Amino acid sequence: MIEQGIFLVIVIAAVVLFSINVKKIIRNINLGRPLDRSDRPGERWATMLKVAFGQTKMAARPVPFILHFFVYAGFIIINIEVLEIAIDGLFGTHRVFSFLGGFYSFLIGAFEWLAILVLIACVIFLIRRNVLKIRRFFGVEMTSWPRSDANYILITEILLMTAFLTMNAADYKLQLAGAGHYIKAGAFPISNLFSPLLPDSEQSLMLIERFCWWFHIIGIFAFLNYLPYSKHFHILLAFPNTYYSKLEPKGEFNNMPSVTNEVKAMLDPSFTPEVLEPGKFGAKDATDLSWKSLMEAYTCTECGRCTSECPANNTGKLLSPRKIMMDTRDRISEIGKNIDKHGKDYNDGRSLLDDYITQEEIWACTTCNACTQACPVNIDPLSIIMELRRYSVMEESKAPASLNNMFGNVENNGAPWKYSPADRFNWAEKTQ
Repeated sequence: MIEQGIFLVIVIAAVVLFSINVKKIIRNINLGRPLDRSDRPGERWATMLKVAFGQTKMAARPVPFILHFFVYAGFIIINIEVLEIAIDGLFGTHRVFSFLGGFYSFLIGAFEWLAILVLIACVIFLIRRNVLKIRRFFGVEMTSWPRSDANYILITEILLMTAFLTMNAADYKLQLAGAGHYIKAGAFPISNLFSPLLPDSEQSLMLIERFCWWFHIIGIFAFLNYLPYSKHFHILLAFPNTYYSKLEPKGEFNNMPSVTNEVKAMLDPSFTPEVLEPGKFGAKDATDLSWKSLMEAYTCTECGRCTSECPANNTGKLLSPRKIMMDTRDRISEIGKNIDKHGKDYNDGRSLLDDYITQEEIWACTTCNACTQACPVNIDPLSIIMELRRYSVMEESKAPASLNNMFGNVENNGAPWKYSPADRFNWAEKTQ
């Protein structure tokens, strides 16, 4: 009963802490501007199933795709085994699903194969990051914490899978010895291979089995509560993020209603502008972005595919789409902490534009959408860049000199070039 009581306290504490942290993230996301993404539900479900569940965009790079699939499948399927551990922990049973007989043996055997595949994949991922040092895992935004975060998760996965297999190996030997309530149940195709390395003493085996059992389940609860602080929160947010993906063509930009009103009034004097609430153009801070952009910031897994495909970054420009997403997440998290500490009306005098993301970064973007196309979970860094540009131009009148020249030409000549409208057909006269 003491063990069951301790387990119950751990479960409640883990669930409560996780709920508090998730509630804060949801609050932070809802600080963004409203955006309607409730249309075309059929297409949205199809997109989510294809991109998030089916991992189709990961396949662009076959090696990491296969390795990630093992980790992804292991995370989903092996956690079914956590349900049995939870029931055993609460009620003092052991392998409560063993009544399933042959199917139970199949499940445990499948879990073991997945566990070893997850372990191998995580080791290879560690080698890719720390030995081979793949270029896209580095950059000015990849400081010590983002790099350490990735390593912590991979090491944790390795430890959890090792504990799971060691627990099964000890359990297997205890079953063969007919010890206590270790009933014969399950198939152990992987763990029985190294079970001879464990001691033969029942007391030692029970100690190993219990230690690994507690380590495994506490490790899972700790991992769960680490997620909200980690880039690996995408494990949960990838599904809603892909569901609410932009379904319009990637190159299609939205028009601001306030600007559309003015243009229509200029072209048609009889047009009656729609009455709109006053507001600013574009985004200066994270709260000026849509809730979808903020959700994308929390969904980003910092894989670097967007930056590795960015032509501006590849030519040495300062822009990194991954940094745009990381900066947005850091800024909205900072705003959330300020709200918790000082109240919702607190102003720390900082902003996303200029304090986190520079003018040079946003104007280096070519709007080619390579970053959005490359992202495995349909994150759209370009939408953030364009909102920051809008604010810079329309609120602060800041733009590169070349653009200011173009704006002046459009205003004076009705075209981006310096020639007057009367001279537009001069080229035709020279061809005669």
